[in-house]
Amino acid sequence: MRNIIIAIITLFAVGCTEKPTNEKVTSIETQLRKVNQYWQSNKPAEVSAFWDNAAYHTGNMALYELIGDTSFLNYSIRWAEHNNYQGATSTDKAEWKHYPYGEGNDFVLFGDWQICFQTYLDLYRLGKVGKEGVARALEVMSYEVSTERNDYWWWADGLYMVMPVMTKMYLYTGDDIYLEKLDQYLAYSDSIMYDDEVGLYYRDAKYVYPKHTSVNGKKDFWARGDGWVFAAFAKILSDMPKDWKYRAKYEERFKRMAVAVKVCQQSEGHWTRSLLDAEHAPGYETSGTAFFTYGFYWGMNNGYLSEEEYLPTAEKGWNYLSTVALQEDGRVGYVQPIGERAIPGQTVDANSTANFGVGAFLLAGTEAVRYYTKAE
Repeated sequence: MRNIIIAIITLFAVGCTEKPTNEKVTSIETQLRKVNQYWQSNKPAEVSAFWDNAAYHTGNMALYELIGDTSFLNYSIRWAEHNNYQGATSTDKAEWKHYPYGEGNDFVLFGDWQICFQTYLDLYRLGKVGKEGVARALEVMSYEVSTERNDYWWWADGLYMVMPVMTKMYLYTGDDIYLEKLDQYLAYSDSIMYDDEVGLYYRDAKYVYPKHTSVNGKKDFWARGDGWVFAAFAKILSDMPKDWKYRAKYEERFKRMAVAVKVCQQSEGHWTRSLLDAEHAPGYETSGTAFFTYGFYWGMNNGYLSEEEYLPTAEKGWNYLSTVALQEDGRVGYVQPIGERAIPGQTVDANSTANFGVGAFLLAGTEAVRYYTKAE
């Protein structure tokens, strides 16, 4: 009898110390694996280092750091090695450009060729590559911050492409110049495309109201453009020093954007392509929605956004992503194709997918997992 009692007490004690399985976490992780395995099974790693591919890898690396699947890590390594840990490859600094848009190898200073440095720097931080893996990033970015120009980020997407590179370069070098220049470059961006009244960014100076309007005469803020920016602020706040003299300004900008983005969410959980005018280009859109969802979960995870106010927004966003955008085979649908604005009449459907949209989906899911794991 005594042994039975001891056994019962022991079983009860063990049961009390074990956390119940968080079914929500398991479900989201399963969906993330499904999405990433589908993408990597159908798309070669050996593609260019240009922005769309590189944006996917920011999501892939986030998922690897969450769950530790080495097959995901190896996919990013293969991509990085294929590109020799470079972006645009010109070696003649006199030819290096950043404006206007360009895909040639002389556009070394153009952010769409610099986002790849985020993944190279992360691989170095994780000990997966030596200093040779970040040599080109150091060459390019140290040259850029040594120039007198401050107009490098002339389009909203560029804030996601390069702001995190600047904070990662600060972590790599310990040189404050990267933080100082980040602040100067953002000030220029703000001067040409930030709307302080609304708290959102126009895609670039061409779209500033009233020069440009939506079909109903409203300010036209492109969802993916503001998604890039919202996610960028989350990323740099993760890396910049807690005691940096300008940090409070960045925290406030992130929280101000959260307020502005929250009120634009549709009842089904997504954000339409033109944030303030749902009728301009109605219907589902995944890339902007995923970046916003990532930002809301990140904000709650890091104490910037209140759960009471923002959890319903984040959960509606993830519900859309996981039940509407995610297709049965693992494809992420309803991703607006490459572009720079909300286009009335453009078809975006379940078959519309893209590398950067998958990356955004992975970012959103990884932060959702962190939130629900913390809530266990």
